[in-house]
Amino acid sequence: MPSQFLAVDLGAGSGRVIVGEIGDRIRLEEIHRFPNSPIQIDKHQHWDIFKLFEEIKQGLTKTAAKGYSNLSGIGVDTWGVDFGLLDENDHLVSNPVCYRDARTNGMMEAVFAIMPKKAIFEHTGIQFMQFNTLFQLFSMVKSENSWLKKAGQLLFMPDLINFLLTGRKCSEYTIASTSQLLNARSRNWERTIFEQLEMPISIMSEIVQPGTMIGTLFEDIQKETGFNAADVIATAAHDTASAVAAVPTKAGSWAFLSSGTWSLIGTEIERPIISDTTLDHKFTNEGGVGQKIRLLRNVAGMWLLESCIKSWEQQNISCSYDELIQLAQQADPFQSIINPDDDLFLNPPDMPAAIRQYCEQHGLKALQERGAVVRSIFESLALKYALIIESMNNILDVPLCVLHVVGGGSQNELLNQFTANACGLPVVAGPVEATAVGNIMIQAISKQCLHSIQEGRELVAGSFPLKQYEPENETQWKEVFESVKDRLK
Repeated sequence: MPSQFLAVDLGAGSGRVIVGEIGDRIRLEEIHRFPNSPIQIDKHQHWDIFKLFEEIKQGLTKTAAKGYSNLSGIGVDTWGVDFGLLDENDHLVSNPVCYRDARTNGMMEAVFAIMPKKAIFEHTGIQFMQFNTLFQLFSMVKSENSWLKKAGQLLFMPDLINFLLTGRKCSEYTIASTSQLLNARSRNWERTIFEQLEMPISIMSEIVQPGTMIGTLFEDIQKETGFNAADVIATAAHDTASAVAAVPTKAGSWAFLSSGTWSLIGTEIERPIISDTTLDHKFTNEGGVGQKIRLLRNVAGMWLLESCIKSWEQQNISCSYDELIQLAQQADPFQSIINPDDDLFLNPPDMPAAIRQYCEQHGLKALQERGAVVRSIFESLALKYALIIESMNNILDVPLCVLHVVGGGSQNELLNQFTANACGLPVVAGPVEATAVGNIMIQAISKQCLHSIQEGRELVAGSFPLKQYEPENETQWKEVFESVKDRLK
C-alpha cells in the first residue's frame, strides 16, 4: 500500500506544506503555500517564526481536512545558517535574525584576527561567507548581545520548528554542517573554534542524522489541527541536502545544481576534501544523506533576478516572468558579464542600479534595458557554473559527465541551455520539487518504505518529467569564458 508523508519546505521567500505519496511512483499534492520575508525590528532583519509556525499549523489543518490525518511522518526542511535561541525555560529570546542582516559586516576580518582563516577551514571545510552561523554568533559575542547572555540552547530553523512541534531539542546533521562550527571529519561541534572565539559551546544541541525520529506531534497541535499522533522525523533538514537526495541520477560522475534564490553547484563525495585548493576555490564540504559529503559552491542565483523584479515593480514597471525571458532571448549576447557573487549584489536596495554600478566599476557597458539585464544575469550565472565545474574537475579523480539541475530554476529553459553551452555538458532538468521529494524520501527510508537513496532516486526518475539540454555554440561560449573567468573568481 502507498505510504503518505508531509513535507514542510520553508524557503527564504515562501513556504509550502506538501503531501507526498510513495507507491509505484511518487505523487505530490501541494496543500498550502505562504509568503516568507524578513521583518525589520530595531534596525535588524528578523524571521517571524511565530507567523511561520501559524502558517505550518494552517497547512496541517488543511491537510487533515483533505483526509490526510493519518500520515506516516512529518519532516521539516529550511535554508541554512540561521537560528533561534531558547532561554533556560525553553522560551524563545527573540525572533531569529535573517542571514542578510548587516550585523555580520566586518565579522570575517574580526574572526580572522583571532583565528586564521586556514585553521578554521582545516576543521570545518566550509566556504567562507559572512552570514555563516560562525560569524552571526561571533557578532553577538563581540557586541555583548543580551539575547546570547540569556541563551540556554541554539536551534537552527528546522530544529526550532521541530521543537515547536514536539518539544525535543536537537540539531539535524545536514543543517548543522552549514554553520561553519562543525568538524567535517568528526561530524561534531569543533570545540577549538568555540574556545578561541570565546563562544559558548554549551548552547549547541545534540546532533542527529537524517531519518532520526524526533518525537510525536504535541497533543494540543493534534487537537487544533485535526491531525492524529503523527511522527515528526528529522529529514535532511537543509533544503539543499533534501534536493540533492532527490537527484534522479545513476551511479557515475555527476554534478548537481540546486537552482533557486541561491544556486548550489557541486557533487556528492564519500569524505570531505579539505586542502589549499578547495579553500582557494571557495568550495564547501556540507553534510549529505547516507554519510555522504556535498562538495559544492554557493552562488547568488535567481536572487539577482528576483531582486530586479522587485525593483522594477516598485517603479510600476510591468514585468511578467515570461515577458522578461522573451526580452532576454531578444537581447544581444554577452554585452556585460558580471560576477554574481560580488558584494554589491548581497542585499542592495535597487538591484538594477547595483548591476549598472558594477558595470561602471569594471569598464563594462552599463545595462539599461530589462532584457539586457536579464540576459546578463543568465549568461553570468552560466559562466560562473562553468568556472565551478572546471575547478571541480581539477580536484576530482574522474571528470564530471552530466549536470542535473533541480529545483524551481530547472524550469528556466533559457538558463538551462546557457548552462549546457557554458559548461560543455549535457544538462538534465528536473524535478522542480526536488526539495520536497527528497524530504519525503528520507522520511520513507526512515519508515522502511524505501530501502535506500538509490532506490528513491530511481523512483524519482520514473515519477517526474525530465528534460535534457545538449551544449550549443561551444566555441563561442568557451572564448567568452576564457576572457572573463578571472572576473568570475
